[in-house]
Amino acid sequence: MSFTITIETPLSDDVRALVKALNEYTFDLTPAEFRHHMTVEQMAGADTTLFVARDANGATLGMGALRRHANGVGEVKRMFVKPSARGLGVGRAILERIEALARQEGIGRVVLETGSNFDAAKRVYERGGFETCEPVLDYPPSAWTAFYAKSLSA
Repeated sequence: MSFTITIETPLSDDVRALVKALNEYTFDLTPAEFRHHMTVEQMAGADTTLFVARDANGATLGMGALRRHANGVGEVKRMFVKPSARGLGVGRAILERIEALARQEGIGRVVLETGSNFDAAKRVYERGGFETCEPVLDYPPSAWTAFYAKSLSA
């Protein structure tokens, strides 16, 4: 299946539907106090760029965002691929676009927080060269959380 990835607003109805699907997926896997979700309104902020993958007919397949923090740190946020599109390389391609934008902007390190039981997501990050690390940014450590980082410096 072919797909394209573009920068989009998170405020569209179909992106809101992706966010809703992601939230519903994580609600079943993570206790409420360990969920660190951005709302679509937060995702629309100037510090965040959202990438959306679509198939040839324009249907959404997945998304992922780069959120910028102080000190040259970027954060991967709201990564999600619809179950019907998993295994097609959509997650990897979105992650590559996030990294390319971070590099272009001079961001030296990209970090992320994900569920410790989100095995498919962890495989995408590890295949993309991310390594497990200590808690990042202001996320508290927990048994429900896994942290990853990747240096983008040459």
